[in-house]
Amino acid sequence: MALTLLGQHKPLASSAEQLRLLAQIGAGLPFEEQLQRSGLSPLQATGITVFQINLGKLCNQTCRHCHVDAGPDRTERMSRETAEQCIAALAQTDIPTVDITGGAPELNANFRRLVEQASALNRHVMDRCNLSVLLLPSQADLAEFLAHHRVEVVASLPYYRAAQTDAQRGEGIFDKSIEALRRLNGLGYGREGSGLLLNLVHNPVGAFLPPKQEAVEAQFRKELRTKHGVEFNHLYTITNMPVSRFLEFLVETGNYEGYMERLANAFNPAAAAGVMCRYTLSVSWDGRLYDCDFNQMLDLPVDHGAPAHIRDFNPAQLHYRRIVTRNHCYGCTAGSGSSCGGSVA
Repeated sequence: MALTLLGQHKPLASSAEQLRLLAQIGAGLPFEEQLQRSGLSPLQATGITVFQINLGKLCNQTCRHCHVDAGPDRTERMSRETAEQCIAALAQTDIPTVDITGGAPELNANFRRLVEQASALNRHVMDRCNLSVLLLPSQADLAEFLAHHRVEVVASLPYYRAAQTDAQRGEGIFDKSIEALRRLNGLGYGREGSGLLLNLVHNPVGAFLPPKQEAVEAQFRKELRTKHGVEFNHLYTITNMPVSRFLEFLVETGNYEGYMERLANAFNPAAAAGVMCRYTLSVSWDGRLYDCDFNQMLDLPVDHGAPAHIRDFNPAQLHYRRIVTRNHCYGCTAGSGSSCGGSVA
């Protein structure tokens, strides 16, 4: 079947249109069939250890690869009521980690209260930060706030050189990222013995799989240390998911069929067994529940009898729920695998 363009950048194709496109994988097997052949079907959750909260699509950047389709013009953002429901749900459990994401989650009015309340429950809090947000005048004390509450910063940095980073994230973003990293280092982030974790996220600038995580980490560490005096704890490699803007990019550049074939051919049962949806619950800005952030962007909520909204949170029904999968899941199971915490196999 011939592929058609998803259309102009504004608006992007609907989730239903994206799913129809993702059903076209040429000679590759549908993902569900691949799971069956690997003895992993149906894919089940193994217990929630990460409570991921997406505060919305508002962001101070507009990145070409963004699966959230975030940007400065987006109005979707979590309300105070929904944020309180998230904390109430978390308090019912012993889930150890709260993973706060967006958009730029820090721009949501409820971000700091969520950090404070989750910390008061003795949960480890992670902030998925685009770095440049730390330099906004309205966020002048943000880095200090994160350090005070010992929040782990997971920072996106596509590459250790300006040209590649700016091509994906916007002109001047690399220099802003370096300035923000130095600010975090100055507070102790990434420094040995400080306990303030600063982890970087690398995703390829193009339609190919990321290289081995260990090799990339060593390369980033050398380049950032010697050329910019920047230190960090770990680097995670993440595969670009064929969702939203990156899916549109694949189609517009004629790379869709080749990329999906590359993902399907690299399917790794060990990576599939360790995918993040098996231990993560994702809460959208409007309180709906998903198995992961990528399913959230494709409007594939939890199913098979699990509660659909955070106000109806039920740990017994969610901890070992059946996972909703489609062909985009090849992105998390190719090669060494991909998750919000990097490679999984």
